[in-house]
Amino acid sequence: MFIGGGMKESLKPIGVIHSPFKKLAGMPIQPAFSKEKGVVEVFDKYKKGLKDLEGFSHLILIYEFHKSKGYSLLAKPFLDNKKKGVFATRSPHRPNHIGISIVKLVRRKGNKLTVGGIDALDGTPLLDIKPYVPEFDCHCNAKSGWLKGKAKKR
Repeated sequence: MFIGGGMKESLKPIGVIHSPFKKLAGMPIQPAFSKEKGVVEVFDKYKKGLKDLEGFSHLILIYEFHKSKGYSLLAKPFLDNKKKGVFATRSPHRPNHIGISIVKLVRRKGNKLTVGGIDALDGTPLLDIKPYVPEFDCHCNAKSGWLKGKAKKR
């Protein structure tokens, strides 16, 4: 339950993410560093919500870091040796264990979406899917903060 009249219930998974990553070791740190495919399985009761998704090339997956325990307000990110504020990182050890990934939609078959660039652990609970819309989501003049020059795309 959230303060301020927002969420009235706890978040519930709408599906599960299947990936080749069975352990945290060896996983890519971001979708931009992954060449792997995965399958996003949406539970049957939410299948109708996938209507019209095929026209989008990319999707935003919102999921739970289900293997993450606890959190720290300071985190040492993969691409730096100094601790940063957790909200300035993509660390899974956050107050709310929520992750996001932008993946390429390869195909849809029923309630299963094959996606490219997966970086989630196999069995990850899926909380939501949103279409990636370049006109809304791409900010060409965005700054990378402490990551400037460290985050190179594949």
